[in-house]
Amino acid sequence: MACVIVPAAEAIVTTVIKKIGDKKGSDSIFIQKMDWLNKMLWGGTALLTLEHVWHGEITPWFPFLTAAAEPQSVAEMLREMATNGVAMSIVVTSAWLVMVAVSAAMKKSSQTEASNPA
Repeated sequence: MACVIVPAAEAIVTTVIKKIGDKKGSDSIFIQKMDWLNKMLWGGTALLTLEHVWHGEITPWFPFLTAAAEPQSVAEMLREMATNGVAMSIVVTSAWLVMVAVSAAMKKSSQTEASNPA
C-alpha cells in the first residue's frame, strides 16, 4: 500500500544532499557515489508505484492511497510504512554502502599497484 512512500522520501532527501554536495564541490566518496543510491531508490520507487497502481492500491483521485480512504486502514498503512518501507530503505542503503566500500577498496588497490610496480 504505502510502503513506497519511505524509499521515495529517502530518494528526495538523498537527491537534495547530492545537489548540495555538488554545489559545494565535496570530495566525499559518499557524495560522489550518491548517484548510485539515487538511481536505486528512484528506480525502486518507480517500480513499486507501478505495482501498487496495477493492483489498485494507488488511484489518480483523492486520497490517492486506497488505505487512507478508511480510518481503520490508516493504522495498517502506517504499520506497513514502518515495517516494509523502512526495511526496503535499509536494504537498499546497505547495498549501496557495500558498493561504495568495494569501489573504494578497488580504487585504493589500483593506486597501490600503480605506485608500486612489480
